[in-house]
Amino acid sequence: MPEHIQYQDDDLFNPETHHEESDVPIKPLFWAILIFIVFAIVTHVVLAFMYKSFANAERKRMDPPYTQVARPENAYVPQNQPLLQPFPHKDPKGRELAPNQNTPVTDLAEMRAREERELHSYGWVDREHGVVRIPIEEAKKRVLSTLPVGVAPPPPPPPPPATTTTGGTQ
Repeated sequence: MPEHIQYQDDDLFNPETHHEESDVPIKPLFWAILIFIVFAIVTHVVLAFMYKSFANAERKRMDPPYTQVARPENAYVPQNQPLLQPFPHKDPKGRELAPNQNTPVTDLAEMRAREERELHSYGWVDREHGVVRIPIEEAKKRVLSTLPVGVAPPPPPPPPPATTTTGGTQ
């Protein structure tokens, strides 16, 4: 494309007309960015001050934390639960007993053996109320003997007939 366009004498030409050199004024744009950054910094400083003042006010208003409350000396030892590490045990009189020497693996093996013994033997569940346990195979036989043989369950009742009404008169 040529640098200068050649014009004929009879063409209309206005030498004062030309393209715009700048689309956006840069100085106001930089001022807007600067004001935005200053506003963001001031907002963060004000929010940090508010957070610290609210946190201090709440800390003064709260009850003492639970860690400062007196706890019994055995509070950190789980009670009535399977223990994974050997904890010292105390008898009802408060005397120290030897710690449990079992490991989680031996505890699991003992638990499964005890469950198998209970599953396949007779014993009391609640002697006061007369509740006993029987071996699982015996329980299965008794349940099967109480069920009726070859009788199918009754079919469900049929749904009620649907009544439809029409918009016309009768």
